[in-house]
Amino acid sequence: MMMVDPKETTQNGGGISQAEFALFTSNRIQSDLEAMGIKLKTHEDSLKFLKAQKTKLDESILDLQVHMNKLNPSGTPRSENCDGNLQGEDINEQILRHANSAAAVLTHVQSRHSPQVTLTKGVVGVVAKLGKVHDENLSQVLSDYLGTRSMLALVCKDYDSVKGLESYDSQGNVDRNAGLHGLGSSIGRTIEGHFDAISLENLRPYVGQFIAGDPQRRLNLLKPKLPNGEYPPGFLGFAVNMIQIDPAYLLCVTAYGHGLRETLFYSLFSRLQVYKTRADMISALPCISEGAVSLDGGIVRTGGILTLGSSDEVKLRFAKPNASRAMDNHSEAERQMKELKQKKEKTLEDIKRTQVLRDHAVYNFGKKKDEFVRFLAQSSSTSMR
Repeated sequence: MMMVDPKETTQNGGGISQAEFALFTSNRIQSDLEAMGIKLKTHEDSLKFLKAQKTKLDESILDLQVHMNKLNPSGTPRSENCDGNLQGEDINEQILRHANSAAAVLTHVQSRHSPQVTLTKGVVGVVAKLGKVHDENLSQVLSDYLGTRSMLALVCKDYDSVKGLESYDSQGNVDRNAGLHGLGSSIGRTIEGHFDAISLENLRPYVGQFIAGDPQRRLNLLKPKLPNGEYPPGFLGFAVNMIQIDPAYLLCVTAYGHGLRETLFYSLFSRLQVYKTRADMISALPCISEGAVSLDGGIVRTGGILTLGSSDEVKLRFAKPNASRAMDNHSEAERQMKELKQKKEKTLEDIKRTQVLRDHAVYNFGKKKDEFVRFLAQSSSTSMR
């Protein structure tokens, strides 16, 4: 509020004094500035809200694109060494072709419902059988990433279950007549070489949040962003979330209540990113910290290690979920995608309109502020006379 010295006031033919007129003008301009400031803040708050809404819609669209990619083959050309005969092959048949593996012995015994299967009571299964993948290209590259040994690893609930798989003599040598080796001998098979056994209770589980309302309990991982703040083109999601898990294994597989996604698959894949093409993946290197794969066979491992050359022709892949159910889900996803894009289009229009109103308010506020500055300068000059 402008202060005027009463001593400097003069009467003007019975009208208001010069000082009173100056005070009135000052109050009017300040009142206008206050109203304009409130209006400007309203537009800026609206703009901030709309931009936040657009960001949420972008994230929802990206999440849905990832979901749709899992429900529908990508159309990306298959890797040059991709064996089409594996597509319809039963997962058990794929495992049994590795005849002298621990996984093959376990699968053979379980398929025949042998009474000796009680020896493997704490074994949840083989890694390759515990998850399903909709997209054939993704299944191939994830198999390449893990390698045959990890795909054939036996998954156990706890360390006691792991110990039951193998016994040793007094010299520390493997007892071929006990545990899983004994089961192999009983069906005429010898387990050759090493094999991995994973104790779920000894894995460090994911401790973050899960995606709200997701029946598959996917992990709520922070999506990668390029230095400019944009999502990298071609990003499809995280491998750990692109595995479909049997509902029986989503909860309470361990004594602590954990499921396979936050234990087994998080241990295997961590925050492994999935991209549509190798070119997309390479362009996104600045925001890849824990590895990435692409549907056309590209692999980036942690520590900046890139896997080059052609596929190792891993003859073992994750199975596919039921196709008819996937198509029903895909139709619903398409409907949701259309709705999200319509909301985004409307939000963009609202942002554009609000931006114009905000810019106009900034211009008017600036003009009024300049008017006030000129008035103060003029009043100061007059009072000095």
